[in-house]
Amino acid sequence: MIRLRYVYVCVVVLALAVAGCGKEDGPVKGPGQGQAQGRPAGGQRGRGGEPRPAIPVAVQPATQGAIASYYKATATLEAEKEAQVLARASGLVEAIAVEEGDFVVAGAPLLTIDNDEYRLRLKQAEARTANLRSKFNRLEAMIAEELSTQEEFEAARSELASAEADESLARLSLSYTMVRAPFTGRITSRLVNLGQNLALNTPLFVIADFEPLLARVHVPIREFKKLRRDQLVDLVLDSNGTRLKGRITLISPVIDPSSGTIKITVEVNEYPAGTRPGDFAEVQIVTERRDNVVLVPRAAVITDKGETVVFVAAPVAGADQAERRVVTVGFTDDQNAQIIDGVAVGESVVVKGQRSLKHGTALKVLTSEGAGESAAP
Repeated sequence: MIRLRYVYVCVVVLALAVAGCGKEDGPVKGPGQGQAQGRPAGGQRGRGGEPRPAIPVAVQPATQGAIASYYKATATLEAEKEAQVLARASGLVEAIAVEEGDFVVAGAPLLTIDNDEYRLRLKQAEARTANLRSKFNRLEAMIAEELSTQEEFEAARSELASAEADESLARLSLSYTMVRAPFTGRITSRLVNLGQNLALNTPLFVIADFEPLLARVHVPIREFKKLRRDQLVDLVLDSNGTRLKGRITLISPVIDPSSGTIKITVEVNEYPAGTRPGDFAEVQIVTERRDNVVLVPRAAVITDKGETVVFVAAPVAGADQAERRVVTVGFTDDQNAQIIDGVAVGESVVVKGQRSLKHGTALKVLTSEGAGESAAP
């Protein structure tokens, strides 16, 4: 009996010793240390029961502000005025004064046509006019002395008027040998070469006025009542992403029956030097504006398991942990998203690293310097 009791005691002591050897010392918590340094909130542990490390993330606070909805369409920028300059006289091209890309003012010389023949025609017209004027003056003096008939005098008057008209026409034709800019703008195309023989109405140049540039957009009829003249419009150039400002100057009074749209014309007065007609631009027209709403960075809103969610860095027991929020999103723009419900103003939403998070994940919130680096674990 004594032997059995001895064996029992030894087994108990051995079991207690084995249990004591299997327990490790836990971390010593200092002031302000919570679950983020011990066991993660929510009881998340890695393989072997080890606590998972806190995931580094970048956060930004939800703010209160204004946001708008836009109707967006792509348009081609056009010059306000564009014209093809035609030859109004025939002959050889004697000189070309401008090249493509040159800026010219209204009336500036563009091209000279050989004008020897036109000068001779003008001299002939001037000589005939001078001869008939002399004849008219003699008859005028003679009729005063009743030495000429009224019929002779009227015939001389008519011949003189015809000669003066011919002289004016010859002078006008001579002026056409100097081709001038019809308005201020830039030469976009030169269509002739030096020495080329021109016929009447031969295209010579294309000139365009770039100030302002125009964008014509066809807007659905359902948006028509939300538009007005002089309304400001945002434009984004496809070529380099430059943002421009414009305003609506014209709204067509008719509806295109084939598309159910209305044409509006947007005028752009200020733009970078490299902007030219033919550039594509995304036109963004404000159709509704909402003030004093909750805004978060657009990058904070993600789709997870078919739901639109935002992760909030919530303080729990002195440490930050991820809190998964299903949200309702209103308007969005290039930077922000409106949160109708799910996030309050001032809460810190995760903007980098959120795709690796789950509800209750321990977080390491990066500072402004660290946030510039990759927040992925």
